Amino acid sequence: MDMRIRYGAEISAELEKGFPMTSRRQQLYSHLGPLPSLDLPLSADVERVEHYDDHAREYLTLHIADYASIPALLIRPKSPGPHPLVLYSHSHGDNYALGKSEAITACEYMLTPGYGLVLATYGIATLAIDHICFEERAELSEGEVFKTMLWQGKVMWGHMVYESLRALDYVCTRSDIDSSRIGALGMSMGSTMTQWVAALDERIKVSVDICCLTNYTQLLKNHHADLHGYYFFVPGLYNHYTVADINALIAPRPHLCLAGQYDPLTPEAGLHEDDLTLTKIYSEQGARERWKMEIYPVAHEETLGMRESAINFLLAYIM
Repeated sequence: MDMRIRYGAEISAELEKGFPMTSRRQQLYSHLGPLPSLDLPLSADVERVEHYDDHAREYLTLHIADYASIPALLIRPKSPGPHPLVLYSHSHGDNYALGKSEAITACEYMLTPGYGLVLATYGIATLAIDHICFEERAELSEGEVFKTMLWQGKVMWGHMVYESLRALDYVCTRSDIDSSRIGALGMSMGSTMTQWVAALDERIKVSVDICCLTNYTQLLKNHHADLHGYYFFVPGLYNHYTVADINALIAPRPHLCLAGQYDPLTPEAGLHEDDLTLTKIYSEQGARERWKMEIYPVAHEETLGMRESAINFLLAYIM
């Protein structure tokens, strides 16, 4: 084990600091319902470490005091650090058996190997957590969790975002990670998570979302809302935000959106509409070249061209 890595109570004091939000981000965050404090102490246990030729895999449990214990996977290069890191958010696909391990094995609509193994070859570390109802947390169904939280006045997506932000808190304490070079990446549900985390937290320096920048109005117009999982729906959000409003909070930081022309989860008309809006916003901030949308003639799937663009975009901004 790398002895420079600190765990448990030793890092709790640093993690209690949380992260600063501007008023615009705080307003968006407030739509996620009642959430645990961002100041709750957080510690990490190493469950096991597996060593491979060019990387190591740390299986962790992140403990948020009085809230939850979250299984996590850190893939770190064997080369000397500190390394840049990508916060990888896994997809949905009704495959509740696959969560953080998607960073290794990928899912049926993504290329193999998973992004964590590919990024390690470039000297980039990857952190992935099991989101609620996935992999090691699949004891309850998504529907049951969503409905129970709704009954309690809570928002499932809010808790998922909260956990991603706390995972980011954790990696920023590690001496083998360069906290000034952190990116975010994900496909499908992971794409939506990438957008939200990057919008809320400026520690994310570059973001790549794949196949889920969804225009809400166009989604409803096409009667495709039911194609998204329960997690996707935040009460009242439609009345106050468009997806472009959320993604505007990422500007002027680099942001690549990769989409499928025939993906029913992201209607093409909405993609073009949001591309125009975000192009204008980035241009007004003098960062036109930092926003890019690429639309491929496919449905809900990752292509070789998408993967090449994603890797090159990350390398350009955090290496």
